[in-house]
Amino acid sequence: MFGFRIIRRVLSALILLALVIPLFTLGKVWTTAHNSQKGKAEVIVVLGAAQFDGRPSGALKARLVEAERLYRLGLAPWIITVGAGAPGDRTTEAAAAKTWLQNRGVPKRSIIAIEKGRDTLVSTKGYIAEMKARKIRKVIIVTDPFHCLRAMTIASDLGVKPSCSPVRTGPNSLVHTNLRYLMRETGAYLAYVTLGRRGIQLSDHLTQ
Repeated sequence: MFGFRIIRRVLSALILLALVIPLFTLGKVWTTAHNSQKGKAEVIVVLGAAQFDGRPSGALKARLVEAERLYRLGLAPWIITVGAGAPGDRTTEAAAAKTWLQNRGVPKRSIIAIEKGRDTLVSTKGYIAEMKARKIRKVIIVTDPFHCLRAMTIASDLGVKPSCSPVRTGPNSLVHTNLRYLMRETGAYLAYVTLGRRGIQLSDHLTQ
């Protein structure tokens, strides 16, 4: 009987954790999306989103609008655009984003296109390698609100000082975004901190 009680308590505790951890993480994703804090940095990074034959999708355009706004405010002297192309694409997310910014009058010398990355981790590794080559550490990440927490966490784990400026317009802004996106980002963040972060730590250990 005593052993059964112990097992029941352990199972109850595990079930409670299985409920509490996702709810806590969801709250953290939500809070970060609604409480962005940014100051001056050394570079603005636009994380990639879909483009159609060189034309930014609504999600990517919203990120570019926000990046241009930050640049015009003088919060950073450079903008890095990131993102590879899908199979069969004639251009990349990074190149389409760079062209859009240039067409808006942002000087070519102020934009760096890194044409790699179809997910947040690979994209982050790409732009942080460029930052480290230039010996800069402070970055403002421009992305969707619910994506901010994961994007900043990965960047911080890779050795830079990030802040996030979420989009104010577009299909993934807080005005239009939905519960499905929040749940998806909650799951993606949990997957990163339980699995992806360990991969980064192992990689760092092997290169030391």
